Amino acid sequence: MTIAQSTEFPRPEPVGHGPGAVATPDEFAELLPQTRRALLHRLAVGQAEGRAPSMTGAVVRDGRAVWTGARGAVAGEAPHGDVQYRIGSLTKTFVAVLVLRLRDEGLLRLEDPVGRHLEGTPVPGATIAQLLSHSSGLAAEPRGPWWERTAGALRPEPADLFDERPQRLPAGRRHHYSNVGYALLGALVEQLRDGVPWGEVLRREVLEPLGMDRTTLRPEKPYASGWAVHPWADALLPEPAEDTGLMGPAGQLWSTLQDLCRWAAFLLRGDARVLGAASLAEMRTPAVPPESGAWDAGYGLGVQLLRREGRLLAGHQGSMPGFLAALWADTEEDVAGVVLTNCTSGPAAGALAADLTGIVLAHEPRIPEPWRPLPGPLDPELLALTGPWYWGANPHALRLRAERGLELTPLSGAGRSSRFRAEEDGTWTGLDGYYAGETLRVRRDRDGAVSHLDLGTFVFTRGPYEPSAPVPGGVDPEGWRV
Repeated sequence: MTIAQSTEFPRPEPVGHGPGAVATPDEFAELLPQTRRALLHRLAVGQAEGRAPSMTGAVVRDGRAVWTGARGAVAGEAPHGDVQYRIGSLTKTFVAVLVLRLRDEGLLRLEDPVGRHLEGTPVPGATIAQLLSHSSGLAAEPRGPWWERTAGALRPEPADLFDERPQRLPAGRRHHYSNVGYALLGALVEQLRDGVPWGEVLRREVLEPLGMDRTTLRPEKPYASGWAVHPWADALLPEPAEDTGLMGPAGQLWSTLQDLCRWAAFLLRGDARVLGAASLAEMRTPAVPPESGAWDAGYGLGVQLLRREGRLLAGHQGSMPGFLAALWADTEEDVAGVVLTNCTSGPAAGALAADLTGIVLAHEPRIPEPWRPLPGPLDPELLALTGPWYWGANPHALRLRAERGLELTPLSGAGRSSRFRAEEDGTWTGLDGYYAGETLRVRRDRDGAVSHLDLGTFVFTRGPYEPSAPVPGGVDPEGWRV
C-alpha cells in the first residue's frame, strides 16, 4: 500500500447552521500555527502507534471546523474530508435524536414502556428511556453469529434477534450496553412514522436539514475500505462490510469528516429544525450512573459521557469490522473533536478525539462571549425577586436570567444550586442539581406582598429565620441571642 504523507486540509468551511449558529470573528477564525502543528502531531502519533492504514481528524469550535487533518492513505492518496468511513455506534446518537423528536412531538413519553408502542418485544415493560440509556437489562448482542460481520438477512424478523433469555438483568437497575436495544428503538421509530424505514426518516428529518448528504446506510464512493492489521506483522486483511439489517440502528451508518463536523456543531448547539438545545441537554444528563457520586464515564440518552481533565465530554465512540470512530464534544467550551480510521483495532480513537479538544483549549483558551444586558423590557416584579434569600440561616442569591429564568446559588458554606425555567402558570421548574424537576413558587401575604419562596416544601425567606414568614416548625419567639 502506498502511504501518503500527512496533510492538513484546506481552510475549513463553516459548518454552523440554524438559529444557534454564531459566526466566528475573522481574527479568531483560524488556529495559530503552533496549535495546528500540535494537532497534526497528535494525529500522526495516533496513526503511527495505532498502525492505522488511514486516519482523519477535525476540531469544531464556535460552530465551524477550525482544523482538519489526515495521515496515511485511501487508495494510494491522502484521505480528504469527503471520504466515507463507517462510524459504528456513533449511529446511536442519530437514532436517539429521532426518538427525542418523537417525544417532543408528543407521540411518546420517555417513561412509556416500549410495549405500549411496539408489539412483540421481549421486554415490553422496559421504558424507552431505559433502552436509550442501556439500562433495560437486554442482552448486549443478538442471537446467532457475530452480527457485525454477517448479513442482516440471517435475522430477518425481530424475534430472530433474541434467544431464549433476552433479558440478562432487571430493567432499570444497572448499565448494560445493548446493541439489540437500539434495534428496538429503530423499529419504534418506524412504527411511529407509519412504517417508513428508520434510515429514510433519518435522511428526511435530520440529515437533509443539517446538510449531511454524505451520511448513508451503505457506502457511497469515495469511501475507505476496512482492514484488520496483523498483530505481529505490518500486514493487512480486508474486513467485510455487511448490511446488518434490523441491527442497523446500532451501528450501520457511514459518514465523512465534513459531515461529522456538522453533526458535532449540532450536538454542541442544537438546531430548531431538528432538535432544540434543551432536548440535547437532556440527552447529556447522566442516566446511569446517577448524577450524584464520582464517576469517570457514564451514559445519558444515546450519548456517552466522559470526565477528562475536569471537563465533561459528551459524544460517542464507534467500531465496526475495519473501522473506528469517535466524537467528543465539550458544550461548556463549545469545542469538539472527531476522529475516523479504517482498521478494526489498534488506534485509541476515543482518547485521540478527546486530546484534540484538549490541545485547542490548552493552546488557545476560549475567548468568552461579551457580556450583554438581558433583552428588554425588564419586568420590575421579577427584578424585585432577585438578591439574597435564606433557607434557615443559610444565605442564597437569586439571579434573573434570560427568558424569565432564575438561578439560585448558595453564598456561603454548603448549599444547592439550580437553574429554573419559567412556566406559563407563574411558577418555575428546576433544570439541574438537587432541585431538577421541582417547582419554585412565589408565595404572597394577604396584601399581595411577597412573603417567601416555596421550593419543593423548602421555605426561603428574606432574612435568616424571619419570624414573619411561615418557617416550618416556627421561629423561637425570643429570636436571636448572644
